[in-house]
Amino acid sequence: MARIAVIGAGMGAMAAAARLAVAGHRVAVYERTGTYGGALRRVERDGFSFDTGPGLLPLPAVWRDLFVKTGKEPLESCVELVQVDPSSRHVFADGTEVPLPNASRAGVVAALGGALGPAAARRWGDFLVRARETWDRTRRPLLEEPLWPNWGVLAEREPYPAVPHKRLLRTRRAGTLAEVGAWELRDARLAALLESHALAHGLDPRTAPANTAVLPYMEYAFGMWYVHGGLRELARAVYERCLARRVEFHFDTEVTGIVEKDGRVAGVELAGDGAAEAEFVVAGVAPGVLDRLCGGPAVRGDGEVPPQRGGASRLTVLLALRGGRPEGTAHRTVVHAPDREAELEALFGPAPRPPARPTVTVLRPEDPALVPDADHEAVTLSSVVPAGCGADGEDLVERLVEAAERAIPGLRDRLLWHEVRTPADVAAATGVADGAIPVPALAGAGGRLLHPSNGTRTGGLFTVGGWSHPGGGLPHAGMSGALVAGLIVEGPEFRGSQ
Repeated sequence: MARIAVIGAGMGAMAAAARLAVAGHRVAVYERTGTYGGALRRVERDGFSFDTGPGLLPLPAVWRDLFVKTGKEPLESCVELVQVDPSSRHVFADGTEVPLPNASRAGVVAALGGALGPAAARRWGDFLVRARETWDRTRRPLLEEPLWPNWGVLAEREPYPAVPHKRLLRTRRAGTLAEVGAWELRDARLAALLESHALAHGLDPRTAPANTAVLPYMEYAFGMWYVHGGLRELARAVYERCLARRVEFHFDTEVTGIVEKDGRVAGVELAGDGAAEAEFVVAGVAPGVLDRLCGGPAVRGDGEVPPQRGGASRLTVLLALRGGRPEGTAHRTVVHAPDREAELEALFGPAPRPPARPTVTVLRPEDPALVPDADHEAVTLSSVVPAGCGADGEDLVERLVEAAERAIPGLRDRLLWHEVRTPADVAAATGVADGAIPVPALAGAGGRLLHPSNGTRTGGLFTVGGWSHPGGGLPHAGMSGALVAGLIVEGPEFRGSQ
């Protein structure tokens, strides 16, 4: 039985802590803030309740596995999972609207056929077949196995089976997601639908590799789920599972350093001149924080995947509305930007800034737990903004509300009050200085979208969460916890789940 110190109480860190405790280790979690969950936070006011992080859960099997492996009570006995249907409703720039059913490839193709025509639907169906091939090729190395020592194979190989495209007398294959949309889908609305999955993760579809196609595939293959009471309830359930496995939590306790002795961790230093001995340290922090805790940037060895730094963040507007949620309302509506190229240039160009007319995601959960009574509605608006930007002006809020009016007629007349969550709030919750949100690991692209391995050059020091393999997103956070626990329990020979 080893003493293990876990830095941070984010979702990946708690997933690792629960698994390690079940394996018989003494696990203590040190969290600098007063609560758990990382980005999964909640705002409550006047009987309204809002998630301020992710609002929907893809691939819930990852969290089901955690609960199966750490106790007798399954996930569904700890939270109420609801499969949302439709999965999403899309409002395109030309005014076309289409609701897409949940976890049904045939249903999605049929819905697109009714809205965009049979030719467009056929092209989307063919794309999903190629996306499935991509998923089959990358699922294990990018989600279920520790990062390969020869990770360069993943960096160089583009696993998306693009179809040949003749351009200027030459035959080419799509190398980016935007090229997939332009060359294979050949419909501006389908391209917007495709690219919105990359944009939601803070990726520029013009530079994101073609295998970013796995992101829409995951949604349409495995569905999108909601947790009754909000996604914060998932964080609560994982926290309580940790407590049941006798994980110790120390909140409002900042780790100020990682103690190393003879090339191996020996514990952690705590604010206020405290310290805790440990044979293993699991760090669920961003790369810059890890560098500081280790006294320098030499955490990774030469030839390893370098840490990602910076990226995009999120602006969130919480709306308290008078009037109940109309029957048949979609849980999630994506209102696409009228000028996608201008939006991408604003976000990812040489001078990143919030776009003048952004793509906006509107969440309208059918959940009585979120409102004071049936005569009110809690709505969340969100859009991607550059990390570190001062996204706190009312003009930015106005842009989101203006877009949301395309999904909620009469929105302004129903508004009681609103609150705003900016990249600075993301930074406060997660500890990432600029509020950047990590992206999922993706193959190809020279490895720039891979994340560092969970092991480090210091013996006994491991990293977990969105800034290490397999990257950002709730499923990926859960898998990072499983990988770290496997590496500590079974050692370097651990090869992932079977």
